[in-house]
Amino acid sequence: MPEQLSGKSGITKQPPFTLYLTLPLPPSINEQYATVNGYRVSTQIARRFKQNVRAALRTLEQQGYLTDWLRKQFQASYLALFLDFYFETPFKRDLDGGLKITLDALCEGLGVNDNRVVNIHLMKHIDPLHPHLYLEMEALTDWQFDKQYVLLT
Repeated sequence: MPEQLSGKSGITKQPPFTLYLTLPLPPSINEQYATVNGYRVSTQIARRFKQNVRAALRTLEQQGYLTDWLRKQFQASYLALFLDFYFETPFKRDLDGGLKITLDALCEGLGVNDNRVVNIHLMKHIDPLHPHLYLEMEALTDWQFDKQYVLLT
């Protein structure tokens, strides 16, 4: 069994490398963008969510769990994401509305290209008193596509 931190945030220290984070719920898709002078811009709520993700990653760095070496493992591997959304009610929010902003914020914070993500699992739960997002990102060090192709240039 991989060595894992107790609590809700952390990283496993041996393969498979997995990042664990508990975050506030991301804004709904309707709260992420506004039109200003004809341009689509991120809202303050969306920018705040991205700041929260960066702060959570910084905390793991300060605790010594998220090292440059571990970042390189995430950057060099294909990735799997497991996102458990805990909403206030079962029908107020779509399950996929927070996916893109979460993926962007996490990958930006880790310096990872989000095209490395090959597996995503989304789950909807209800927690009316403490809505939040629990996520796990795993580096798939042995991932291979079903068929391998040789690119001719």
